[in-house]
Order: sequence, then structure tokens, then C-alpha cells
Amino acid sequence: MTEKTSTFSPEEQQRVAEAALRSITLATSRKQGEAFYRALVQELAQAMDVHYVIVGELVRTETGAEAIQTLAVRAGNDFMANIRYELANTPCRNVADQSMCFHPCNIQQDYPLDTLLVAMQAESYIGMPMIGSQGKTLGILVALDVRPMDEAKRVFALSLLSIFSARAAAELEHQHRQAELEAVISERTSHLKKAHRRLLEQEKLAALGSMVAGIAHEINTPLGVAVTASSSIQHELGELRAALNAEKVSRSELLRLLATLEEATEMTVSNLLRTGQLVNDFKHLAVAQEREQVECFPLAQQVDVVMKAYCSLLESGRVRVECDIPEGLQVCMAPGILTQLLAQLLQNALQHAFPGIDDPLVRITARPQQGATLLQFADNGVGASAVVRQQMFDPFFTTRRAEGNTGLGLNVVFNLVQQLQGDIEVQGEPGQGLCFELTLPDQPLSPAG
Repeated sequence: MTEKTSTFSPEEQQRVAEAALRSITLATSRKQGEAFYRALVQELAQAMDVHYVIVGELVRTETGAEAIQTLAVRAGNDFMANIRYELANTPCRNVADQSMCFHPCNIQQDYPLDTLLVAMQAESYIGMPMIGSQGKTLGILVALDVRPMDEAKRVFALSLLSIFSARAAAELEHQHRQAELEAVISERTSHLKKAHRRLLEQEKLAALGSMVAGIAHEINTPLGVAVTASSSIQHELGELRAALNAEKVSRSELLRLLATLEEATEMTVSNLLRTGQLVNDFKHLAVAQEREQVECFPLAQQVDVVMKAYCSLLESGRVRVECDIPEGLQVCMAPGILTQLLAQLLQNALQHAFPGIDDPLVRITARPQQGATLLQFADNGVGASAVVRQQMFDPFFTTRRAEGNTGLGLNVVFNLVQQLQGDIEVQGEPGQGLCFELTLPDQPLSPAG
């Protein structure tokens, strides 16, 4: 094989080196990451007229051995797939130890255990370490050829490799910093998402707590009446027994006692039946909260059950509720999500809508609309400015943080609407109340079982 020699004068060699430097700089200046490394090895291979140029990162294998993970490999007129190879018994070992390594010929004989050199049919080798800003070796930048390298090529190659090994090291450090930053951001984002989910669950639990308090109040009222009536029955029976034992009961007294017992019994039965009905309603509500599969059900009935759960809170706030929902209106969606949605809207109205309002009113209307249901939840409360309305559904937005509000209530509403694949808009002005308009599409029924 005839060795290729340079016939350039020193001045010409200088001009060639400067031209190559400009060309490589131009080709790589606007590139980062993989694109930078591929452009670098391609331009270096062409400028130095060598068959191979490799840029690689110093890594460790699973067994702890030092190795090179290639970032880009130019072979002839194409790129090779990236590989990982251990440094032991290779010329790259010397380069990784921060030594410039040059073998003008017979590289395979110098490193007989390096099978990669054999596979590449390499004859000559020159390499430079990529040293980072902290003085540590980050990787290597090497050139190999299937022909020997003369002294002129060595000088030319060293001038380019010394410059661009530093540039490649800087790029690798940048990638490491970027990866570390992304890892930190990812970890913090994960923590924030978990915290957000916990706060959302707390907001849902707060609404559930209000609902449970309302349920307890609703059940306690008829149950208390039934207990009082039962006590009256017990007392009257005791009076009757004492009169009978004393043989002092008259017909008129007996009729009076029977009438009292009959009235108390009727009161007990009716209130216990009322309690049973409430328990069934709230049992239905509790089951509905857990149902996230799509079902078809009467919307009016579901709204009525939620309103009953909040009856005591509505009464304590003197809030009237008007519902205008066609009895035959069936909706197909997840009842549990809809129940939570209605509860959150009602909770939000009770907390924020009515300070200073003499006759607070919530009005719920619904109409079918081309495969969907248009549900409006309106109040005659204090309303909100356009600026506030634009931010209402943002997480943690609240105008009453000093009072302990988290600003998650309407964000929960927004997320629940998204789960139902619907849309929500809010309208209203200060002093004119708010109207939440929800478009909730019917969804395909969940498969049975």
C-alpha cells in the first residue's frame, strides 16, 4: 500500500488548517447533542481524510470496568451504529488517561487483543482526551485510518482534534447539566403533582364532610321525632297500666289514652319511614360516588338526592334551590363523577356566592342538546369580575386565601368536567351572580361486568 504524503508548503498547510477549522466550526456551531456529534465526526473525517472518526463518552459497565460509549461514529461515507466497548487492551485506554495517543502504522500489532481494530482493518490511530472544566476526562475524540498516517497528517490532525475535543467536552458537560436539571425538574414536578392530588382529595373530602353533616342532620330530625313519640307512647302505656291496676280507668279516659297512643304511633311510624327513605337516598348517593362506569339514569333524581344531602346547610344559609329539569331527561355518564361535580358546585356557592345577599337562590336547569346535556348552575350572588372569572378554574386561585381557602374547589370542578369529556364556562358580572354552563356529552355505556 502506498502511503499518502503531503506536498503542501508550511504556509499552504496553515491555510488548509484554517479553512478546515472554519468549515467544521460553521457545520457544528448551531447544533447540539447528537446532531453536533454527528456533524463533528463527519466534518473531521472529511477534513483529515481518514476512514474513521469516533467521539465517545467515558462510562463504566455493570461490572465497574471503564468503557467508551460512542456518541457518533463516522465510517467511510456513512455513520455506524453506536457501540460500547471496554478500554482494557485498547489505545483508547491511553487517551482516557489524558494522553495524546498516536500510532502512524501497525496499530493492530501494537494492540493484538483489540478485536475492534481488526474488525475496522485499522492501520493508524490518533486520539485526544475530552477534558471537562473540572479537569476530569469525560470522553475521547479519535481518528483511525486503513492507511498509515505521515507526520504532516499527525500535525494537521492534532491541531483539529485539540480544538474540537475541548468543544466536544463542553457539549458533553452541557448535556450532563441539562440531564441533571431535567431530573431535578422531573422530581419536583412529580412531588408537586402528588401534593396537588392530595390537596384535590382534601377538597373533595371537605365537600364530602359537608354532605355527611347534612345527611346526619336530615336523618336526626325525623329520628328525633320518632324517639320523642316513642317516649310518649311508653309514658301513656305506663299511665294506662297504673289506671287498670287501680281499677280507676273510665271509658272516656281509656278513649283519650288510645287516641294519644294512636297519634304517637302514627308519628313514630311516619318518621321512621321518612328516616328509612333518607337512608335509602343517601345509600344511593354513597354508591353513586363510587361509580365511575358509564350508566344511563334520570338526571332529576340524581340532582334531587344531592340537594337532599345539603338540605341542612341550605336551610342554615337560607338558600333556596329551584330545579328545572325534565323528569324524562336521561343522561349517560359516570354517576359518581356527576355527583361529585354537583356537590362541588353547591359547596362553592354556599362558601362564596351569598355574603350580603338577602334572598339567596341557586337555580339548576338542564336541557337535552344533540347527544349532550346542557346543565346550568346559577346563583343570584355577588358575582365576579372578568379578571376573576378568567382565573376561576386555575389551581390555587382564590380571592379569600386569608380565610383559609385553598383555591382548589373550582379546579376540582374543572377536572371532573374533563373526566366527563365535557366543557364548562362561567358568566356573570359583579353584583349579578354567576352562571356555570356545562355541556356534558352522553358517553358509550361501560361493558357489563
